[in-house]
Amino acid sequence: MTAPFFQHGANRIYLIHESQTMMDAGGVFGLVPRPLYSSYITPNADNLLPMAHHCLLVQTPTQNILIDTGNGDKLNARQRQIVRLESNGGIPAALARIGITPEQIDLVIVTHLHADHVGGATHLDANGVIVPTFPNAEYVVQRREHADAIRPNERTRATYFSDNFQPLIDNGQMRLLDGDIELAPGVRGVVTPGHTPGHMSVILDGDPPILFVCDLASYAIHFARLGWMTAYDVEPLVTLENKRIWQAWALEHNPIIVFVHDSLTPVGRFIDKQVVKDESWVYA
Repeated sequence: MTAPFFQHGANRIYLIHESQTMMDAGGVFGLVPRPLYSSYITPNADNLLPMAHHCLLVQTPTQNILIDTGNGDKLNARQRQIVRLESNGGIPAALARIGITPEQIDLVIVTHLHADHVGGATHLDANGVIVPTFPNAEYVVQRREHADAIRPNERTRATYFSDNFQPLIDNGQMRLLDGDIELAPGVRGVVTPGHTPGHMSVILDGDPPILFVCDLASYAIHFARLGWMTAYDVEPLVTLENKRIWQAWALEHNPIIVFVHDSLTPVGRFIDKQVVKDESWVYA
């Protein structure tokens, strides 16, 4: 039986399927024609495609590190219905299956502040007050990302919600980052703009390294094909050029790549200009 974690040196890596939504195919693939992307994944009768919401728990000998928090549980019934949200119990339920509590999380790495990546960072307590989900953790995000989130425009205000991050600022738990940084031994945040100017991916150093690519490539096919990207990318041509850089890096270092929204290929490797699914990973 395959273990529900990947042993990575001294660390255990848990792949968490936090939730799934159904999104319009035009959002997921933007300008890519339907006959092309349908060879990879076919929309349903309502032209919707599944978007998984994957997070990682990294258990080091001294820390519990969470990468992204998914949608969380604060959406109301109408919001859940619009995106057809199917929750898998959220991060707390996944942690319980692993045998730890939210209080035991030491560090939360937020790749960017879109609601489907930081929604689970806070929750409603028994009194209906929005509080940090992980009360003892330090949360980190890029300073540029925070600057964009607190001043949303007509396009971004539908995904930047202050309830997901302002309580963390008010509580003194969120640290704003300025560029690439080592966040823990062997855990690096790298700025990968395009989806948003302050978007961050995460590298777990090792042999092989693990790349949590996040929305630089939402699906594996987005990583393999430079010109394919979502309509949600704020700077699509920046996304394209950054993918070119990270494709070259992947060919050199042969990392395991985690695709945050791909329900078909959540984990894979970039080989011969294609992503090959890694079948050894299972959900925690």
